[in-house]
Amino acid sequence: MIDILQKQLSAAGVKLIAVSKTYPPENILAVYAEGCRDFGENKVQELVDKYEILPKDIQWHVIGHLQTNKVKYIAPFVAMIHSVDSLRLLAEINKQGAKHHRQIPCLLQFFIAEEDTKFGLDWAEAVELLESPEFADFKHVIIAGVMGMASFTENQEQVRREFDTLKQYFDRLKKTYFANQPTFKEISMGMSGDWELAVEAGSTMVRIGSAIFGARTKT
Repeated sequence: MIDILQKQLSAAGVKLIAVSKTYPPENILAVYAEGCRDFGENKVQELVDKYEILPKDIQWHVIGHLQTNKVKYIAPFVAMIHSVDSLRLLAEINKQGAKHHRQIPCLLQFFIAEEDTKFGLDWAEAVELLESPEFADFKHVIIAGVMGMASFTENQEQVRREFDTLKQYFDRLKKTYFANQPTFKEISMGMSGDWELAVEAGSTMVRIGSAIFGARTKT
């Protein structure tokens, strides 16, 4: 499965993030052996534990809601934080990036679903963040694009509309704020059940777990 999936996505210019949350290191190593190097986690302690024992060329992505007091644990090594949903969080990432003498790639997470359980910015909040005086002084973060999660529904047209909304947000941000920044290029959307729709809508990164690792136990 992983080999076929990687070939499909590579042909479309899309990066596969294997969502390894709740899966043990041996399962991750099996996927790693198939050539995958990008893995996504949503709990900081689990991520740190896995980072300590797994190969150091793995690119770790934080894909879940991130608390500001947990940033310090991942700042030395995280490849990308997909879930920036506030200026306060971004300020802490910048602070920790400075401590470790690195720029940390981040995605702005937008709320695009018709579900109250999802996190994310709306358009006005994103504009307020990007136009704030504080943001102008951040030197240790790179806004690399956007992330969003569609509703968990069988209604594919609804999912398609939500992905289209995120793509429109990306295009507006690119034109207005990042026109001269080639690092602003990522649209992280699409999971095991809807990644094909996401790719059609313009995704550059898909976050796939159960379709690679098998069904997980809910935690």
